[in-house]
Amino acid sequence: MEQVKFILDEKEIPQYWYNIQADLPEPLPPSLHPGTKKPLMPEDLAPLFPMELIKQEVSTERYIEIPDEVRSIYRLWRPTTLFRARRLEKALKTPAKIYYKYEGSSPPGSHKINTAVAQAYYNKKEGINRISTETGAGQWGSALAFAGACFDIEVKVYMVKISYNQKPYRRVMMQVWGADCIPSPSEQTKAGRAILSRDPDCPGSLGLAISEAVEEAVSREDTHYSLGSVLNHVLLHQTVIGQETKKTLEKINEYPDIIIGCVGGGSNFAGMFLPFIKDKIDGTYPDLRIINVEPASCPTLTRGPYRYDFGDEAGMTPLMKMYTLGHGFIPPPVHAGGLRYHGMAPIICHLLNLGLVEARAEQQLGTFQAGVDFARSEGIISAPEADHAIRATIDEAIKCRESGEAKTILLALSGHGHVDMAAYQAYFDGKLKDHEYSQDKIEQALHDLPKV
Repeated sequence: MEQVKFILDEKEIPQYWYNIQADLPEPLPPSLHPGTKKPLMPEDLAPLFPMELIKQEVSTERYIEIPDEVRSIYRLWRPTTLFRARRLEKALKTPAKIYYKYEGSSPPGSHKINTAVAQAYYNKKEGINRISTETGAGQWGSALAFAGACFDIEVKVYMVKISYNQKPYRRVMMQVWGADCIPSPSEQTKAGRAILSRDPDCPGSLGLAISEAVEEAVSREDTHYSLGSVLNHVLLHQTVIGQETKKTLEKINEYPDIIIGCVGGGSNFAGMFLPFIKDKIDGTYPDLRIINVEPASCPTLTRGPYRYDFGDEAGMTPLMKMYTLGHGFIPPPVHAGGLRYHGMAPIICHLLNLGLVEARAEQQLGTFQAGVDFARSEGIISAPEADHAIRATIDEAIKCRESGEAKTILLALSGHGHVDMAAYQAYFDGKLKDHEYSQDKIEQALHDLPKV
């Protein structure tokens, strides 16, 4: 019988995180202080993050050791399974081989826990017992809530209001693990009150929720801030995904021709492809294609300029060089809440600018159809975010059918959609629609980009 599951031994959980900054062909553009616009110094981040994470943010060491306490918790779900999508291949009548690494088996059901546990650990080690954060669709909030429970840390989550209403069970998960979750924009912060005064019905955005969480952290001495994507140390922690995948594929004599994943802030997909892109940079696999898939309603990589911008709506965070739609961008209320961010991880943007990765945008209806097709063949009901990557994977497999090429496609499947049933129901009921973000709105949002 043909094998469909490939699982490493527990002893093979990576002992180190892989740091792409050691192997970039050109250094990453520095982040800038939001006030002075000069390169950010480690002490500038001290009010928000523990020093060990700040060191990781700027490190150029190739490998950073994973603490034993973190690896011990990783053992609850890692190593995760690599699947061969044989039934999907058959349904598509494609000669392509499709593999997918599934991160939905973690306690909160997504990849986010890989960095949440690490961040909670370093905060606890520095004596911090309270963390504020934001969340879009709720995967990050629920992951940090679980990590907070692991280390007895109080967690306060500002959840984008539209997702707070669309995905009630995500906030219930946070409550189960002891976190306090409130809708953003809220009346609890100056940033939230300012938005509500202008637009009482504002659906919220990740940039705004970040502003609220950062404001709370800097206003309290007992609180640090934690971010679930975008920053270098977050992508670093996620490389356990790609390292496990690479080791598993080596055991079965496989290497991908194409790697595909969804991107909002970029942590899930970067965690998969960064250990592989090293091979492209050093010339071992120069033809490797890496495709970042985002929503057409939030076309950061595909339509935004490569500029310095704030990571939040209120301009409290450092300036990062990234493809951006403007920090004031308020995205349409699509169900892929985890992908509705105005910017993107600077590392991914840098790699795109260097021509080492690709980007494409997908419409909402096509992604849900892809998710349904995947579920009917592979059984897994994926998150709406991951459906974007499934859409691109199916399309690439169909191209192989048309050309006769037997390429190997690797899909990063970031999490399950078990708490997204309302979204699937809306899709089946014909209540969802595609959203094409207009060029006028993009130009309007870009009007307030900082001058650097």
